Amino acid sequence: MLQALLVGLIAGIGILDERVLGATLFGRPIVLSVFVGLVLGDIKQGIIIGAQLELIWMGIAGIGVSTPPDYVTGGVIGTALAIISHRGIGVALTIAVPVAVLAANLGTLVRVVNLWFSHKADKYAETANFKGVNMMLLLPTILFFLSTFIPTFLAMLLGASKINIIINAIPKVILEGLTVAGNLLPAVGFALLLDMLFSKKMFVFFFLGFLMCSYLKLNITGIAVIAVCLAIIIVLFGGNNKDKAEKENKKSGTSDNLTEGEIDFE
Repeated sequence: MLQALLVGLIAGIGILDERVLGATLFGRPIVLSVFVGLVLGDIKQGIIIGAQLELIWMGIAGIGVSTPPDYVTGGVIGTALAIISHRGIGVALTIAVPVAVLAANLGTLVRVVNLWFSHKADKYAETANFKGVNMMLLLPTILFFLSTFIPTFLAMLLGASKINIIINAIPKVILEGLTVAGNLLPAVGFALLLDMLFSKKMFVFFFLGFLMCSYLKLNITGIAVIAVCLAIIIVLFGGNNKDKAEKENKKSGTSDNLTEGEIDFE
């Protein structure tokens, strides 16, 4: 019961990240899974699972009216059930992704309900009822907290034995297929992230990192060190060229602060 309560609190606080607590990154899977592992006594698995789930959802963003998967609920429940069942990352991925999609629907319902509180707050503001406005701001926060706390708490109350029964009831071919599909999802996460970061000036560095990993067999640490060295070289030599260009502009009496790529007229 205590573990279920603590894991539920972790999920509830995680959903408040970027809503009430600011952008603390506490709601990211790579952070939440570590705390889940701490509560359940297996920090190592929490770190491993959290890192894998972060690769999947690192490029997720709610744009416009789209509702992204609830990676807070999915990540916490997936990590917790994987640790409890002692089945590892495969089960975590198999559980976390569909749970995140389902939990997103619950999050949409909470947002619809919160619209009523928003209109009610407007009416209180018209009459200068500040206590009413504060209450209308507090209640939606509580609903968001409960939308993740309750599902996580109930999932934890099922216990390891029932979770194992459910997992064992799934045909092996389906479980293995979902595991393989889950292992491919990090590529989707990277693709979503690169879609936002990709530019004509930077693409060569992405391919350079890929080539070093594939053909030179360098690990992430080695590639990161090389990238830092390249960044320092570019800043040093690029800065000198920029200073020379500014001096030439001053001598010629022209001033142009624009750099290539800052403005796209297309």
